[in-house]
Amino acid sequence: MSMHRKTITLTEQQNGWVKGQIESGQFGNDSEYIRYLIRRDQQAQVRLATLRQALSEGESSGIPKPLDIPAIKTAGRKRMKAAN
Repeated sequence: MSMHRKTITLTEQQNGWVKGQIESGQFGNDSEYIRYLIRRDQQAQVRLATLRQALSEGESSGIPKPLDIPAIKTAGRKRMKAAN
């Protein structure tokens, strides 16, 4: 994987936060921490896209039906018994 150098500007508070993360021993340097934050953001964007897709599918799936709680519980109990 090729690496690219970037220059960023942080406030004093942000810089102190980054240094604190490094001093805690979780990260070796600023770059490791920034890459970690980018990976987390990428994962969050994937989760958000998945949620939006599920919401869209739910909205387009038709008219909602009332929940039959006793039937749900019965089905759950059957699944539990089958798993044991």
